[in-house]
Amino acid sequence: MKAIGVIPARWGATRFEGKVLANLLGTPVIQHVWENAKKARTLDDLIVACDDERILKAVEGFGGKAIYTSPDQPSGTDRLAEVVNAMSVDIVVNIQGDEPLIKPIMIDNLVMALQEEKIAQMATIIKKIDDDSELTNSNVVKVVVDKNGYALYFSRYSIPYNRTSAKDSGKRPVYYKHIGLYAFTKDFLFTFKKLPHSSLENAEKLEQLRALEYGYKIRVVETKFDTVGVDRPEDLKRAEEALLREREV
Repeated sequence: MKAIGVIPARWGATRFEGKVLANLLGTPVIQHVWENAKKARTLDDLIVACDDERILKAVEGFGGKAIYTSPDQPSGTDRLAEVVNAMSVDIVVNIQGDEPLIKPIMIDNLVMALQEEKIAQMATIIKKIDDDSELTNSNVVKVVVDKNGYALYFSRYSIPYNRTSAKDSGKRPVYYKHIGLYAFTKDFLFTFKKLPHSSLENAEKLEQLRALEYGYKIRVVETKFDTVGVDRPEDLKRAEEALLREREV
């Protein structure tokens, strides 16, 4: 099955305009994403879908492949669909342009999971939460998973709620966070795009809830690797520290 990776890259991010071109250890954030994603073995092609000439020129400057997409697209998923509409491809991976610590094995595991999947036409990445401060951070999306490896719900709230007493702390539930890397079959990408926005999606501002609310399954793939998303200027420091720690290993 042919798989393509698409990195949506929007200039006008509300909290950090131009973040994909922000300097991270001497290299634009988007270049870190590209170089890591390019190492994935399961991708037949990799494209940056951008809405600004500055991003296009930067990507072409470091040897990447970029396509200009409409600045009117409301989301990264819509930008994805615009890029692959006329392409002959089976699986489309949405790789966030602000995740400089993304690992190629995450992409490979996601593509392979969807290739083997019999029920779901959409898959994503989760990781166990090790830092309790993330449980109360609304920017860290939590996810509850069923026994068969499918997502039950995503929330900015700490779920599941823990009523365990202190003396029964060993019975504390396992908490997972969502890492915003998605794979879709091409057919489902366009099905998903046409679905009306759902009430849960609007409440949590999480578009993956649209798929769940309309009854579709999302396969989850657990990773041991963490990422640092660059949503705000202060996140650059966290990403820099994480990259430097990796280089010391």
